[in-house]
Amino acid sequence: MAVNAPEAGTIKEFLVKEEDTVTVGQDLVLLEPGGEPAPRDESASSAPAETAESSTQTESSQSEPAPEPAQEKQPEPPKREEKPAPPPKETKASSPKKEPEPPKTESPYGSRDERRVKMNRMRLRIAERLKQSQNTAAALTTFNEVDMSSLMELRKLYKDDILKKTGVKLGFMSAFSRACVLAMRDIPAVNASIEGPNGGDTIVYRDYVDISVAVATEKGLVTPVVRNAETMDLVGIERVIAGLGKKVGGDMVTFGLANLIPGS
Repeated sequence: MAVNAPEAGTIKEFLVKEEDTVTVGQDLVLLEPGGEPAPRDESASSAPAETAESSTQTESSQSEPAPEPAQEKQPEPPKREEKPAPPPKETKASSPKKEPEPPKTESPYGSRDERRVKMNRMRLRIAERLKQSQNTAAALTTFNEVDMSSLMELRKLYKDDILKKTGVKLGFMSAFSRACVLAMRDIPAVNASIEGPNGGDTIVYRDYVDISVAVATEKGLVTPVVRNAETMDLVGIERVIAGLGKKVGGDMVTFGLANLIPGS
């Protein structure tokens, strides 16, 4: 956090570095109060300029060639045309051998880049208090009404054609997932998590979106994850969800986000 000086002056020495943890009342800098910056010495600054100017004049006078005495013109001998020598041939031994590059390994899902940002002391304390409040107080869940008539009309018009062409049933899960992907692009903090010791001290921002879907099975509720949902369209998301449901033998799918909970 920024600390204001108690009075005007000049900083002579820093006693701590940035990002250091300090206590209340600890000295941060050596401050010389009052006064203004020392005026510039014009005579000292003008002396180098004069010296440079005089040296330039001396160099220019020395660079002028002295006039040559007049000489009688003599017939010049004819110039011989010389053929340029052929360039030397490159030998194969002189060229360095290129070592084969190691094969690149790429993720089968797509980009999995992350950015880690260290939290400052104030933000770290706010996160700590919020987590304590979550553990000790009752949380309130709110519900917002959304007009789904346009989405229902879209599904009604195209679900049969999509089923014939792709074999995928168009539901509402793909639309919910895609809406979350667009929201996470605008607000990356929604897709971030807190990691580190003692409750976490680092915010991890992800460039990818993993969405968890809850599937009800005979043995209970399982939550497989759709990896890199940001690279899929509605049909692609529905296809992956259907495949996950078949693997776990589920018959009902609900909606959830994997990256909202750190470590999920």
